[in-house]
Amino acid sequence: MPLQLTKSLAFIDLETTGINLSADRIVEIAIVKLQTDGTRVVKRKLINPQMPIPKASSDVHGITDEMVKDAPSFKQVANEIRQFIDHCDLAGYNSNRFDLPMLMEEFLRAGLDFDVSDRQLLDVQKVYHMMEPRTLSAAYKFYCEKSLENAHSAEADAAATCEILIAQLERYPQLGNSVESIIKFVGYEPIVDFARRFVIENGIEVFNFGKHKGRPVADVLKSEPQYYDWMMKGDFAMHTKQKLTEMLKRSLLKKA
Repeated sequence: MPLQLTKSLAFIDLETTGINLSADRIVEIAIVKLQTDGTRVVKRKLINPQMPIPKASSDVHGITDEMVKDAPSFKQVANEIRQFIDHCDLAGYNSNRFDLPMLMEEFLRAGLDFDVSDRQLLDVQKVYHMMEPRTLSAAYKFYCEKSLENAHSAEADAAATCEILIAQLERYPQLGNSVESIIKFVGYEPIVDFARRFVIENGIEVFNFGKHKGRPVADVLKSEPQYYDWMMKGDFAMHTKQKLTEMLKRSLLKKA
């Protein structure tokens, strides 16, 4: 069943110095943009993370300090990347929990707003885990009957993820053939901040960690305003701090 797109779908894969959203950085980004006419456009860039790449990370993706020493920083290419995925829905493999949160952090560090509120966020891993729980390489073998060469190369992983989704549509007609129908099938997950420090419960933003876990954010900010300062000074992702500030502003407006 061919995928019907009302807007382009950008498959994003990142290789990074590590998995800590606030401390680690992107070293490679690849985007396979599937356009509404079925054609694909690829953008891939090595990125200088402006910090040493740990050997454990290099052992996974093969990217070393030497390979990125002359590459641009993310800030230097941020606007180009943002323009490339402008007006696109976003997809990837485990992208809602890693690639998009990390990309969001890099955009914010570069001083650029990256609004995803009007985009569909399609995590192909969710379809796979619901139907055939395995790894990306196994998913590629299972759905596409191919071996994933150059696994942990961002471009290879992003391209494989795109092919997996197309194959999933053929195998599971119950998915429908639109981004909206697929997300409806696997379940929509409302996202407050990508680091999941806040979640939605009964339509209300609540804390998802620490001593206030399960309590409405607005109530805590009202009764313990110093908690806002503690979080803003703490080792939290920039997107988390951005959303906390938005919630504080809404709370103050209601009070006024």
